[in-house]
Amino acid sequence: YKPSVSPEMDIMEYCRKEWRGNTPVAKRMRKGYEAVAQKFASIRRIRGDNYCAFRATLFQALSQATQLPSWLQSEDFTMLPENLLSKYDWIKQWQLKQKPGKKMGEISDEIKEYLILLRKKWKNISEIKGPTEKQEACDKLFKNEEEEYSLYEALKFLMLNTAIELYNDDKNGRRVPVFSWLLFARDTSSNPCQLMHNHLNHIGHSGGLEQVEMFLLAYALQYTIQVYRLYKYSTDEFITLYPNDPEEDWPVVTLITEDDRHYNIPVRMCQETML
Repeated sequence: YKPSVSPEMDIMEYCRKEWRGNTPVAKRMRKGYEAVAQKFASIRRIRGDNYCAFRATLFQALSQATQLPSWLQSEDFTMLPENLLSKYDWIKQWQLKQKPGKKMGEISDEIKEYLILLRKKWKNISEIKGPTEKQEACDKLFKNEEEEYSLYEALKFLMLNTAIELYNDDKNGRRVPVFSWLLFARDTSSNPCQLMHNHLNHIGHSGGLEQVEMFLLAYALQYTIQVYRLYKYSTDEFITLYPNDPEEDWPVVTLITEDDRHYNIPVRMCQETML
């Protein structure tokens, strides 16, 4: 078993270990890590399966959570699976982790359990006052494989729900963010049903999150995801925000990627940055 989130390591030490050569790519990566090291002291490696974008984002969100987000507090939050199923029969083809072929009656109950678990964990961790204790609680959660993967299942379902809302808003002539057009302009996801079949059902199994799906994740969580994209160092895409026009009151989490496929997390903001 590999740990989901490895212990902290000095960012520049990590960089020197990973990028030794003198190729243009190695030089660019080192420059990128130097820029991140201006803001953060350490890095934690995220386990590299197809859930790493979820894992990195959720770990960062929970480790700095001080309250339960408003969307997690709403009364009908746990009713989502039932409500969506009553309108969209095709959701019965949702693929549960390691449980293909389950009937959607049961799936509805399972997803409800995952949503309840997400709310419970978020509430418990956000109520922990001390930073060390909070960190320990996060580390413990991400060592429990069963719970961890259940939370990702909840996130996927929230992404589906957000996609359905955006799709309907657009059809009804309401304003939607630009990424929503891009999401549904793909041949493989011209509507939420296709998005589920061709993308969401595969996340964690045969693929991770594509760029446009990072926007969807950010909208589902109502978080701004800030990513240092190291291979884009010295371009204006080096620090990319999902969404790029975030709501002011959305909290921000920060990730690092070398290739837009695998994500790690920077930790321990440097003192002068905090001031």
